Amino acid sequence: MDQVAQEFGKASPNAPAELSRFAFLIGRWRCEARLRLADGKWQTLQATWLGRYILDGHAIADEYRMTGSSGELMVLGMNFRAYDAMKRTWNIKWLNALAGTWVDLGSEQFGGVRADGQSIIYVFKEPVAAHAYTRATYTNIAEKHFTWRGEKSDDEKTWSDFMVIECYRSKA
Repeated sequence: MDQVAQEFGKASPNAPAELSRFAFLIGRWRCEARLRLADGKWQTLQATWLGRYILDGHAIADEYRMTGSSGELMVLGMNFRAYDAMKRTWNIKWLNALAGTWVDLGSEQFGGVRADGQSIIYVFKEPVAAHAYTRATYTNIAEKHFTWRGEKSDDEKTWSDFMVIECYRSKA
């Protein structure tokens, strides 16, 4: 088994083909997160994203951590992604390690996980931020880069950017 497969695992040949939709997350990513402040200005923060296959390649776990300008940990959590082939739906959960809480992402209640060309989109009820809903969009997906865009809404009709994360594949 090569070093990459040992470190990040590999998809099971018995896993649903849909699991490959999030396979771009597998590996190490160095990220620049831009967060919109209350005054409308953008603050730039550093982040990392680390994805691997888990559970014998039937699911993907990806850890995200973001630090403030003085190195303080602001976000630390892990997504767990699995596809239910019988129901033809995604089950995605976010574990907020700093708060010890779980959030359902991409719930069918909000339209589930949708692929729109080269983008992946889902909406979830926001338990922490000042807004009610977050729409997460993965775009510009390529071998060495992807963009995560977070939009906020209080009514699921009007959306505005609150965070944009540019991720670049890292070897270390």
